[in-house]
Amino acid sequence: MGRVTGFELSSQEPEKAAEFYSKVFGWEIAEPHWDYWAVSTGKDVKPGIDGGIGKGPYDYPHGTRIQIEVDSIDEAISTAKKNGAMIVRDKMEFDDFFLAYLVDPVGIGFGLIQKK
Repeated sequence: MGRVTGFELSSQEPEKAAEFYSKVFGWEIAEPHWDYWAVSTGKDVKPGIDGGIGKGPYDYPHGTRIQIEVDSIDEAISTAKKNGAMIVRDKMEFDDFFLAYLVDPVGIGFGLIQKK
């Protein structure tokens, strides 16, 4: 079962967004890495998820996407495609994980993530 493990806020002004969420909600914002600012939304004493703020790419300049962790990103992409999803960004490799972006049949964007 895929679990939502994070969120990603895309912005053309990520520094401004980071400042806003830090001041308004007290989120802890890490230094940027790959135009991505990791976000901690609080301690693990209450339910919730962490995420990040990124420089929005050309295909998703602003908005919010959830990240769904899966055991096999290749299988999840294949199953999603068979069920009407469109691949926005195919599987990408990062230091500790793989990531892909899709859009479901009704137009909702989401990310798939598989830890290495």
